[in-house]
Amino acid sequence: MERQITATKIFQWLNQTDKRINLLVGGAGSSKSYSVAQWIIKKAYSEPNKRFLITRKTLPSLRITAYKLIIDLLNEYNLDYNHNRSELTITTPLGSELLFKSFDEPEKIKSAEFNYVWVEEATEITLEDFRQINLRLRRKNELQNQIFLTCNPISRLNWVYMELVEKKRDDTAVNVSTYKNNPFLDKEYITQIEDLINQDLNYYKIYCLGEWGVLIDTIYSNYVTVDKLPDNPDETIYGLDFGFNNPSSFIKICTKDQIHYVHELLYETHLTNQQLIERLKTFDIGYSPIYADTAEPARIEEICQAGFLCLPAEKEVKDGIDYVKRHKLHITKDSVNVLKEIGGYTYRKDKDNHILEEPVKFNDHTMDAIRYALYTRYGHEQTTYFRIG
Repeated sequence: MERQITATKIFQWLNQTDKRINLLVGGAGSSKSYSVAQWIIKKAYSEPNKRFLITRKTLPSLRITAYKLIIDLLNEYNLDYNHNRSELTITTPLGSELLFKSFDEPEKIKSAEFNYVWVEEATEITLEDFRQINLRLRRKNELQNQIFLTCNPISRLNWVYMELVEKKRDDTAVNVSTYKNNPFLDKEYITQIEDLINQDLNYYKIYCLGEWGVLIDTIYSNYVTVDKLPDNPDETIYGLDFGFNNPSSFIKICTKDQIHYVHELLYETHLTNQQLIERLKTFDIGYSPIYADTAEPARIEEICQAGFLCLPAEKEVKDGIDYVKRHKLHITKDSVNVLKEIGGYTYRKDKDNHILEEPVKFNDHTMDAIRYALYTRYGHEQTTYFRIG
């Protein structure tokens, strides 16, 4: 079976490496995850009876990243496959299996053996998690069994750097990539990445140059994760950050006993306003207020005309951040992008390394939506909204 696909040099590197452990580390938009997904598909459709594990720290994050990416590529390439949606497994015509399991269901990983493993966002897992996966890489194979780990180089203090980069292990190959390795990125996204040099040098090194850094001066540290939103909250509000090339982010916030609970409902690129409205209709919002980015008043008006109470948010960044920081956020565990963004949401630094009272404008879409809702609703004198008629 032959298919002609478009690939980057990272894909070529994957075809050539013969190491057991392969770390693909790089900046934003470098195509490392996309290339690994392509490579897995190539292997699964050219080698019979192989077993692949595709994994990430949590199941919700796995579903919306690596799992969705591989399904989308299989459909794009018009390939035949058997899909067990309840078990999250894919079987190819050659009998190779792709199993999508997360580290929050460890027994399902420990009970199987694999030929190839892909760990997406490897900096999220622990060194012990990695060692357990490495032990499962022992299924019979006429070729080398291999593990692939993809991540951004967020911190030299992370086990990935200390164990796989710093030690220079004989069984490990490292591929470093940047957005320049991906010729298919749109110009707007490239501009956004390159502009990080004007915002924060550490972020620029990590996400633009693909160099290992240390994320410091994190804005929000006062948060915990919870399994679900509370029953019978005192009030429910929503925050909306518009996007197109960047994700549109829609966040639900329930308040009970003066505690704010945060749940991610939507994080999606390339939504027109009409498509966004159709998504909103699926969430049972009723007439609860939606606080939205005031930069696009026409979009707010259109959402109001569709029957929602969509209000312009107060956008004072410093005051809004100060309000949010004064409250412990309770974030649901399946709010994947909220948890990812909040961990890397940092203050800018100037060229003299002085901390500025403004955040780095990168990967902050859920952070903006949360601030819009909380600060507008509770950071000012409270107003009650009701419907007439």
